[in-house]
Amino acid sequence: MKKHIPNAITCCNLVAGCIATYFAFESQYSEALLFIVIGAVFDFFDGMTARLLHVSSPIGKELDSLADDITFGFAPSAMVFSFISSFHIHQPWVPFLAFIIAAFSALRLAKFNLDERQALGFIGLPTPANALFWGGLIVSLNFKTWFEPYMLPEHWLYIVLALIPISCYLLVSEVPMFALKFKHWGWKGNEVKYMFIASSALLITLLGIIGISAVIAWYVLLSVATTKKS
Repeated sequence: MKKHIPNAITCCNLVAGCIATYFAFESQYSEALLFIVIGAVFDFFDGMTARLLHVSSPIGKELDSLADDITFGFAPSAMVFSFISSFHIHQPWVPFLAFIIAAFSALRLAKFNLDERQALGFIGLPTPANALFWGGLIVSLNFKTWFEPYMLPEHWLYIVLALIPISCYLLVSEVPMFALKFKHWGWKGNEVKYMFIASSALLITLLGIIGISAVIAWYVLLSVATTKKS
């Protein structure tokens, strides 16, 4: 019986991703982001539960990737699609560029399953981080008030379109990125992780929702600056 518990938690992640996608297509971005975060919590606990119960299976591994692509690939793609669709664009195909994110997220997950180098860190941007970046950005842009004194909404549309290929590249890149995994709780050897956690809390406190996107951007920059290729 206990071997099915992690798979049940993974299915909760998948359901959360489906709900997030529904809200995304309804342009209810805050709710969509909330369910992406809920999915991320389930994603964390399914792996932890499997380790605690000492159970794992090929089905669980495949199910986890499928759930992750819904929650961290398709749901944020739907948010970007709805955001782009809210503008009066003469080319009706442009919003569909958002779904490239879902495709590259699936490729990222497939590579992760086969890559034995990612036991202690990541090669490329993890899909949950990418989803949180897009979720925080789209929720913030939907309020508009914080950037209107500085930029027109149309300018942000072009920035979002430019960020799509950058996001996709980071997902499947060979850029090494650190993981928040601790072998011990001491300072030595964990300096970068503790600095990242403290600075992330500061960014979110100062910037609010857009701080989530800033944290992911900071994570990428800090990884590039501190992590060496194996």
